[in-house]
Amino acid sequence: MDATPDYYEILQISTTAEPETVHRVFRLLAQRFHPDNAETGSETQFRLLNEAYQVISDPQQRAKYDVVHARQRQERWRLVASGAQSENDFEAEQVGRLTVLEVLYTRRRMEPESPGLSPLDLEKLTGRPREHLEFTVWYLIQKKYVTRSDNSMLVITAEGVEYLEANYRETLQRKRLNAATALG
Repeated sequence: MDATPDYYEILQISTTAEPETVHRVFRLLAQRFHPDNAETGSETQFRLLNEAYQVISDPQQRAKYDVVHARQRQERWRLVASGAQSENDFEAEQVGRLTVLEVLYTRRRMEPESPGLSPLDLEKLTGRPREHLEFTVWYLIQKKYVTRSDNSMLVITAEGVEYLEANYRETLQRKRLNAATALG
């Protein structure tokens, strides 16, 4: 089910966007992510953007895709709801925030020339559906632990690094307890 990318997310548009809006947003993002753009170019993002535009701009392909997209969204929510221990699992959210910070921290350290990740990349790396990452990202941005770069990539801030490093031992201990609980 998750093999099909979320073309609406890639194009940063609503599922109800009119064809003119789709075209206008595509042109804007294509300029931003074109590989020839020295500042914000990304061959991978540009390729995904073109793929998304080909599907969403064609009424027949879009109609077929919308069926798959709706099913994927339903499945994500069903899986999360069936796995939820309570309505508001605060501990899981805290672990999720720390995981996002760890991923962005690692990206910043390993690839300082391109320290940001897209929400789609973050979804893949953390294994959390985008719908559930939205709250996490909102919180981290409000706390100034994460920011959005000019090309909408998520980047850890100095405050985020300090917070993660200050809470590293607690995070490590929590992961070990969760692993021991899962094994036992």
